[in-house]
Amino acid sequence: MLSENIKSMRRSRGLSQQELAVKLNVVRQTVSKWEQGLSVPDADLLISLAEVLGTSVSTLLGERVGEPEADGMKALSEKLEVVNLQLARGKVRRRRALRWLLAALVAATVMLYAILCALESPYLGWNYGDPETAVLGVGFHAAEWLFVRVAPIVLIGALAGFFLVREKE
Repeated sequence: MLSENIKSMRRSRGLSQQELAVKLNVVRQTVSKWEQGLSVPDADLLISLAEVLGTSVSTLLGERVGEPEADGMKALSEKLEVVNLQLARGKVRRRRALRWLLAALVAATVMLYAILCALESPYLGWNYGDPETAVLGVGFHAAEWLFVRVAPIVLIGALAGFFLVREKE
């Protein structure tokens, strides 16, 4: 019974034979012999062994101790379930944030287009003879030119992304 109890308690604590041997200041083969029933620890080692395994000497010498694998597996599965739930919630939050970002990009593109339409390209009527107006007109013209070329791609991409990241029920 002692050999079975040492082995089951060591495993339930998650210790290897080597780790238990180091804690007791013996070699691994000694722990292996105890677990195989080929030898028994002396009184001092038995007390140290009980302390390391977190039990009493009478429990080590007494009844057979069953391995609490079912409880350990249940606890592990509960922890994994919690982690899985947290990951799923994080994924939902990221999808929602991305969807709002894409909706904002669509709205900004449409608003900028509306502003440009309302202004009716004022840079064409600007006096380019005045250096300050010329620089401002050229800058505005470049921004409008870039917007006209890039906006359709951004708008289509943002709309497609918006619908692709929708929540599926």
